[in-house]
Amino acid sequence: MNKNDILRNSALRYCCGALVIAALLASCVPAEEKSSTGEGEVENRSEKGSEGAFSAKDLRERLTPLQYQVTQEDGTERAFQNEYWDNKRQGIYVDVVSGEPLFSSLDKFESGTGWPSFTQPIADGAVQEKVDRKFFMKRTEVRSEKANSHLGHVFPDGPKPTGLRYCINSASLRFIPVEELEEAGYGEYLSRFGEHTTSGARQEK
Repeated sequence: MNKNDILRNSALRYCCGALVIAALLASCVPAEEKSSTGEGEVENRSEKGSEGAFSAKDLRERLTPLQYQVTQEDGTERAFQNEYWDNKRQGIYVDVVSGEPLFSSLDKFESGTGWPSFTQPIADGAVQEKVDRKFFMKRTEVRSEKANSHLGHVFPDGPKPTGLRYCINSASLRFIPVEELEEAGYGEYLSRFGEHTTSGARQEK
């Protein structure tokens, strides 16, 4: 082996060692510190959907204790004792943290579970799904795409056309009535409701 071969092998071993060390260090960093928005910050959208970031301290100040527990600590609210489980008004549901649109009342149905249930998200890519193995069972967790808020779980026992039931915590949501969509910055969704776009039209309270 000549001198050049020795130098190349030494450089290769050095690079491999550096990569291994970097990977080990990265695996030890808490998830909230890996955010590209800065230490302890959660990437999300503001009330009307503009890009922004909130620290854990900001979120504790903005959210109720239950909202924080559900969205940031993967908690679950009580069935039949939450804000939207029987809400029949027309409108959309957005992330309580970021304001990103998540679900529509057009896809909401009565599941009998005591939590808001939807057949599908408001759009492809609106939510992310992850395997949840807590409590000695395998479930599919649902989280918001941008704020990464814990929303609930999805189950394969819903009605047509999807056969899915997105079982969502009210505490992770904020409801925007159809007559307030334009003012709240969500006017792009008005056309989905057709005749419901008229203020107060055919709303059930």
